Amino acid sequence: MQWTLVVPLKPLAQAKSRLSDTADDGLRPGLALAFAQDTVTAALACAAVRDVVVVTEDALAARELAAQGAAVIPDEPRGGLNAALAHAATEARTARRAGAVAALNADLPALRPRELARVLESAGAFPRAFLADAAGTGTTLLTAAPDRELRPLFGPDSRARHRASGAVELLVDAVDSVRQDVDTGEDLRAALALGVGPHTAAAAARLLMAEQ
Repeated sequence: MQWTLVVPLKPLAQAKSRLSDTADDGLRPGLALAFAQDTVTAALACAAVRDVVVVTEDALAARELAAQGAAVIPDEPRGGLNAALAHAATEARTARRAGAVAALNADLPALRPRELARVLESAGAFPRAFLADAAGTGTTLLTAAPDRELRPLFGPDSRARHRASGAVELLVDAVDSVRQDVDTGEDLRAALALGVGPHTAAAAARLLMAEQ
């Protein structure tokens, strides 16, 4: 099964506010973009991925991610994360003739294509499925079969909310790179320990230089 991944990204100036303990206002937008660039690069390198659709209102992010090969659509609903994802999934299926669709977080800088492929292969057995994040309360991936709506419920306690909605929780071993999203400084250190992509590595180096 081939998947279209929908990746949401806030305007960079508003992104990653919980990293304020680690990066100041001048560095956080660059980190958020770097996370998204490494996420999209890894996703496009995954054999199970047909294409990647980024939904964002940020002009810089749109330009940079389109240059990497992602399709970019505007967040027309402007009604928050879940509205943006539902809109993007609908657009992918109408304009791009996508079948199986998955929502993927934009902050997975350590993402490994083979690990993502294993998760998507497992998801293919279910109408809707999700993968919990490393913290155990959130969600990094939500999938929907070709004949099912995505019905995203991201946000606080999304693991419990997706489970309550009928989505099947995917219990796949050794896919830490697909679980490790980055919201806090501790998350960033965990991602760096896994091994991040080149954009995040460069942004993290700038962060270290700023701390000296």
